Amino acid sequence: MELRDNFHRVIDYMRISITDRCNLRCIYCMPSGGVRPIEHREILSYEEIARVVKVAAALGVRKVRITGGEPLARKNVSFLVSSLKGIPGIEDMSLTTNGILLEKYARELSGAGLDRVNVSLDSLRPQRYREITRGGEIGFVMRGIEAAEDVGLTPVKMNMVPIRGMNDGEIEEFARMTLSTPRHVRFIEFMPIGARELWSDDRYISSDETRAVVEKIGALSPVRARKNGPAKYFRFAGAPGVVGFISALTHHFCADCNRLRLTADGKLRPCLFSETEIDLKPALRNSRSDAELERLLRLSIDVKPEGHNISRRADLESLKTMSKIGG
Repeated sequence: MELRDNFHRVIDYMRISITDRCNLRCIYCMPSGGVRPIEHREILSYEEIARVVKVAAALGVRKVRITGGEPLARKNVSFLVSSLKGIPGIEDMSLTTNGILLEKYARELSGAGLDRVNVSLDSLRPQRYREITRGGEIGFVMRGIEAAEDVGLTPVKMNMVPIRGMNDGEIEEFARMTLSTPRHVRFIEFMPIGARELWSDDRYISSDETRAVVEKIGALSPVRARKNGPAKYFRFAGAPGVVGFISALTHHFCADCNRLRLTADGKLRPCLFSETEIDLKPALRNSRSDAELERLLRLSIDVKPEGHNISRRADLESLKTMSKIGG
């Protein structure tokens, strides 16, 4: 079965946040005063998540990504991975992490059926990494990446958000990693969401500007992506790795959007930048049938917008923090 929205896009991908809690406090993601966590009783259980995915898979969802907060901060994630990977129709299972706990869980996750990981990493310099994350130790992350590669959770995709005056001097250093490793280094435009006190036009760096810095290393050739996604991939001549650019603001990828987002407290978001949500929790907890869940899933597809209108001068107050939505 193929699930299409009103703009003829195939919807086959679900991003599932399993917690809004995180073991880091990255300054571009988390407000300085923190955010009030969702109450534990409001968080979906693994069994509830699996039920949603089972219904979604029957409709045509084929890819699932587990996110947070920091998903590895929740217990027994491998159990969830195994449960979801065993659902008929689910072909691809991945996870986004900050990498702090990845060394500990990489082998267990691989054994449970996880295919690969994305690691959020915004500096390669220990002191700057501590400042950005408010106390994180980069050694844990680098060992986690190596552990993931050792057990076949590849290609490891490293997500870096360039911010002027913070880590923009490391763009070239990140890109050079692809010359000697098969990693995918992806540069993501700084979005007006998360720690809004940090956001400003002066700090924003477009993907075009980032690419100009990367091309100082050498010419980039387009790489045909194996699967649809927001990144545009390129490779230096002879390089084993690839460089990607995710341009949420300057080059909208809405026309190719194939995803839904399920928040940790059970709300389906058809679009990252829209406050429209479909609450699945009443159906899950009031003994409603799978047919009702299917109706709600189809409703979320029906209200999926053609595109977002977020710009560098967005109404920031209308947006939830990323930890509440799911990265």
